Amino acid sequence: MKFTKMEGLGNDYVYVYGAPKDPEQLSIRLSDRHFGIGGDGLVLISLSDVADFKMRIFNADGSEAKMCGNGIRCVGKYVYDKGYTKKTELAVETLSGIKYLTLFLKDGKVDKVSVDMGNVTVGEEETLDVAGGITFIPVDVGNPHAVIFVDDADKAPVDTVGPLVEKNPRFPGGVNVEFVSVTGRNKLRMRVWERGSGITMACGTGTCASVAAAVKKGYCDGGVNVDVTLDGGVLGIKDDDGRVTMTGPATTVFEGEIQC
Repeated sequence: MKFTKMEGLGNDYVYVYGAPKDPEQLSIRLSDRHFGIGGDGLVLISLSDVADFKMRIFNADGSEAKMCGNGIRCVGKYVYDKGYTKKTELAVETLSGIKYLTLFLKDGKVDKVSVDMGNVTVGEEETLDVAGGITFIPVDVGNPHAVIFVDDADKAPVDTVGPLVEKNPRFPGGVNVEFVSVTGRNKLRMRVWERGSGITMACGTGTCASVAAAVKKGYCDGGVNVDVTLDGGVLGIKDDDGRVTMTGPATTVFEGEIQC
């Protein structure tokens, strides 16, 4: 099976064009960083009946995700750079609906991608009986997020509190957990515990959720670009009255074949 390893700000996945058998187990095998290719999961790309292309995402533990912001940017780069399309405005089908991409080129290849992530729903603050009490804001970006504002995201207990929140009964299907600190006006620092994958270097939907929650709290302004610094780099997010646009890089790491 031919594959392409790609990453968006260090959020890395194995990309395959087609529909291999048993993608859940395949994702577990390929994602292993010692005995497989290594990555945060597996992304399958195919043609769509309702859009230009279809994307399916499987986490490193084999569970299927509804959406991945960093992953969908790489899908745009994949299909353009490999000649599956010459369009720079694309529609991609996901389990959380059709997302619209704008591709930006450099030397004939896709350098960065802007994604219309659609409408984001921000709930009211809640408190969980976890680690002495954790206050979070629930956000729906087509997948579920729990945004926790902290004084210093770099010192946040992502590896210990993250899995406790992810598996809390409040979230029957699990949840992505963001730890966010405000570093300036319209500037955030975010670290993430991703549902099904653990700590990752970046999370596109989590970044969108964090900005939407920050706008609701008054920490950031709506309608302007907000720079969010992740472990893997910086994403630009704009929240226009609940409709969120994400812009960031997409990179091909290497390609190869693996025996299946």
